Amino acid sequence: MAVQEARGGMGPEGVHGGGCTCGDCPHGAREGHRRAVAAFLHRRDEFAAGRGLPAAVAHSASASRQWVSEELTQRAEAVAERGRAEGEAWLARLWLRTLCAVWGAVTALLLTQALTAIGRGWTDARTAALLAALVVAGALTAACRLHRARGGALAPVIGEDNRMSTSRTVAASWVLFVVYAVLLLAARLAAASDHAERDALISGLDLARGAGVVTVLCVVCAIAVLVRRVVGLRILAQRLQKVPAHRPRAADLLTDDSGRGAFADIQYVAISAVALLFAAVRLARRPDQLPDLPWGLGVIVLISAATYLAGKYAEGGRPAILSVVRAREPGDLDGPLRTGDDIEIRGTGFVPPGAQSADRLARTVVRIGAVDVHVPLVPVAGGFRNPTDAVLTVPVPADVEPGTVEVQVVTAAGVATNRYAVEVTE
Repeated sequence: MAVQEARGGMGPEGVHGGGCTCGDCPHGAREGHRRAVAAFLHRRDEFAAGRGLPAAVAHSASASRQWVSEELTQRAEAVAERGRAEGEAWLARLWLRTLCAVWGAVTALLLTQALTAIGRGWTDARTAALLAALVVAGALTAACRLHRARGGALAPVIGEDNRMSTSRTVAASWVLFVVYAVLLLAARLAAASDHAERDALISGLDLARGAGVVTVLCVVCAIAVLVRRVVGLRILAQRLQKVPAHRPRAADLLTDDSGRGAFADIQYVAISAVALLFAAVRLARRPDQLPDLPWGLGVIVLISAATYLAGKYAEGGRPAILSVVRAREPGDLDGPLRTGDDIEIRGTGFVPPGAQSADRLARTVVRIGAVDVHVPLVPVAGGFRNPTDAVLTVPVPADVEPGTVEVQVVTAAGVATNRYAVEVTE
């Protein structure tokens, strides 16, 4: 396999060998990561089928399990390194895509203004709208340039765990909309020559007219700050397990760390998007004042934000050991726990959300007395039988002294479970 890969890197299409980070290179970071993942999955399925074991360890079940685990761990670390490189290269390219999206939106606004002006004529409000859009697009362009290594304009909405933050994205959307609305009014005010028109534009900024939008803006920004604080405190208190992602994805806005759809996030994004669209329509219909968001719709957004915050408080939980028993293979006799035996640790939360990859599964450790035992990776077709979120199986090493010892699990997120006492006999 190594010879074939080496040969594959010598042809016209394999000059880079999957190691460079060129944005358009077919063998760049993405291709290198894809190949590494494919090779790892192929090797894992080989081991799961009982193939590929060296003759020196094939005669011993424990030795072959340990050898397979070490081999898969090393390969998983190589895949993870490829994944990190691919994520960094993807972020470095993202700023150009965000830049294109920003100016594409400006172009779409220009075309919409031009088409809707047919028959009605061009107005000062349309000019002010385009000028406000150009100012916002210019600011976003500068942000893309400054943060080009971290995703461009999306850098402020990427969380510390390298995922798209739902609360920050919603808050940033409302902030950009309000900034655009104020700039629109400012441009119209600068172009107004009539005293009555200027007074009408200034009165359009009165709190009585924009109370709904201002309230929603205040709440979503407060939610973004509060959620960051809540998550940080829960991580420090070991009530929430967080592992970083290889790269941010748009799906992060609607899912939890495991990639499953999250109700709290989905409803918050959906309701906020609908309210923002309604406010944009109101601004287009009345460009002489802040959008008068109805209080009914504003209250719906507030309820949605409260639900999202409650979901952040409710998620997670500390991993826990419920029981520890001696693992018995079919045909073995029942008996007390001795050194060299396998123990089965039953509980919950042993695999943190987002830590299902092999390199993170291999970081799970069981502390038996004063000895740290790395949980072996046991492959099966399509995944791993050990470790799992509810059950871990590890051998009791010979260094463990007979007597009462405490068992504790340390997850890939660095969170330790409760201690569970077991009796080890000679």
